[in-house]
Amino acid sequence: MAYNLLKGKKGIIFGALDENSIAWKTAERVHEEGGVFVLTNAPIAMRMGQINELAKKTGSEIVPADATNMEDLDNLVVKTTEILGGKIDFVLHSIGMSINVRKGRAYTDQNYDFSHKGWDVSALSFHRVMQSLYKADAMNEWGSIVALTYMAAQRSFPDYNDMADNKAYLESVARSFGYFFGKDKKVRVNTISQSPTPTTAGLGVKGFNGFISYAEKMSPLGNATALECADYTLTLFSDLTKKVTMQNLFHDGGFSNTGVSQEVMEHFV
Repeated sequence: MAYNLLKGKKGIIFGALDENSIAWKTAERVHEEGGVFVLTNAPIAMRMGQINELAKKTGSEIVPADATNMEDLDNLVVKTTEILGGKIDFVLHSIGMSINVRKGRAYTDQNYDFSHKGWDVSALSFHRVMQSLYKADAMNEWGSIVALTYMAAQRSFPDYNDMADNKAYLESVARSFGYFFGKDKKVRVNTISQSPTPTTAGLGVKGFNGFISYAEKMSPLGNATALECADYTLTLFSDLTKKVTMQNLFHDGGFSNTGVSQEVMEHFV
């Protein structure tokens, strides 16, 4: 069911790779709720995914951009305002990558060149995106910027590796830039800490199936799906949350506040 929550709103969605990705689901839901947007991803990611299919389905244009390259981001912002005919109202940052995870490097045996690249792609890119938007004065007042994160930023999940450090940095950027974007431009900046979700990126984490099963047993409401995360993101893009900013919002079925569940206890009886 659509409510026209985003009618007349314009934005940018980073990171839609395939139909399993949260960014993909968010794009579909934004379209259903009346919003228009530009899709973007790194050229290499675009070759791996099916973003052209999503663009056709949602009537959107694609502007390739490497989120670690300021020239690309500045070009993206300019082209987006040209394509959509003015300033924008929402941005989704759904980007994450760890070469150490991909290469099977343990947290105690990092390749620091890999670590630096992963940090740049997964975390510093969020600052880069916002700096480009801020300097271009490209956001409308009461606009909303959202990035996706995970609770490994606060708690230890050994196989999440250096992505945990990246997410902690990402959340700090949201708070720090969120202050300036709010004070100077009346723009909201928040992160959503999502349940483990079987996206292409999530499935790359060692032991992910055990990970997701445990979270399901620990969460009173069960794990939140990619589509449910998209729905939650829409509320942050809408005018219903105009005074919510600089927050890390847990969307995890209650996992983050559960010490132990009955199901987990019974497993050890």
